[in-house]
Amino acid sequence: MNLPVAILAGGLATRLHPATAGIPKSLVDVAGRPFAEHQIDLLRRQGYRDITFLVGHLGEMVRDSLGDGSRWGVRLRYVFDGATLLGTGGAILRALPQVGDPCLVLYGDSYLECDYAAIEQAFLKSGRDALMTVCRNDDRWDRSNVLFEDGRMVSYDKASPASGAHHIDYGLGALRGAAFEGYGPDESFDLAAVYQRLLAAGRLAAYEVPGRFYEIGSPEGLAETRTHLAERRIAIR
Repeated sequence: MNLPVAILAGGLATRLHPATAGIPKSLVDVAGRPFAEHQIDLLRRQGYRDITFLVGHLGEMVRDSLGDGSRWGVRLRYVFDGATLLGTGGAILRALPQVGDPCLVLYGDSYLECDYAAIEQAFLKSGRDALMTVCRNDDRWDRSNVLFEDGRMVSYDKASPASGAHHIDYGLGALRGAAFEGYGPDESFDLAAVYQRLLAAGRLAAYEVPGRFYEIGSPEGLAETRTHLAERRIAIR
């Protein structure tokens, strides 16, 4: 049985303005469909049926557009931000009772073509509180921020990457509730801070994913992802 999946989709998407002035990033058109539909299709093909969107800005539009997931044969649920924005880490902690523990987590602007089942099994086998996927980046798609050596993550720092860092956070994680020990239920914090704390404590596993990620968080990334998914649609006809 596959783990439940949480998709972090509560951001304001300011980098994509004016395209997101009136719609949330999850509903931006990519190759003729709202981006979130591509994510759902990908997860369904990998065998995942329990998906929760963690939404905030214009989240009602996401819920109204996607519905309960029955048209894809999955179950879709929605957890809305409260009055106070809690960051990516705080949003997961607050939603965990509805999502399920443990769970997979990905970002609402990421399209990740990887072996989800293998990653899930690596996480469960590790016995650790979390797993972070990484990929070889060499500053190609963003600034490399992970020092990964001999199959082991040595450091992870988005603000001040270690010298010799060639990898980057791929965007898919696996988490247990225990990963959030020490954080308050109304505390605002980022998922990156959780990973850094767990790494320092020896409680974070890592999994290297071959290939690259696609994202729509920037105009350049959106253009690349549109091209990639349009070409993929043509290839499978």
